[in-house]
Amino acid sequence: MGAAIRAARTERKLSQGQIAAMLGMSRATISGIETGRIAEVGVRKLMALCAILGLEISVGQKRQYPTLQELRREAHEKKRG
Repeated sequence: MGAAIRAARTERKLSQGQIAAMLGMSRATISGIETGRIAEVGVRKLMALCAILGLEISVGQKRQYPTLQELRREAHEKKRG
């Protein structure tokens, strides 16, 4: 998330300070969001930040990835035919 925010900000040629001033936040807060040092960001802050940068927040089903054990079992079954 932070990387996407940073990329959108730099693409628009905006500094962290400029974004911070627009949102009434500190530059350190914007930096922390971009680098992941701020673990929890309020939804309202995140929505405002994304709105300025032309980004959107979406929610979807969490993907269920197979475990290593399941992958090994699948590979073993494929070998057996």
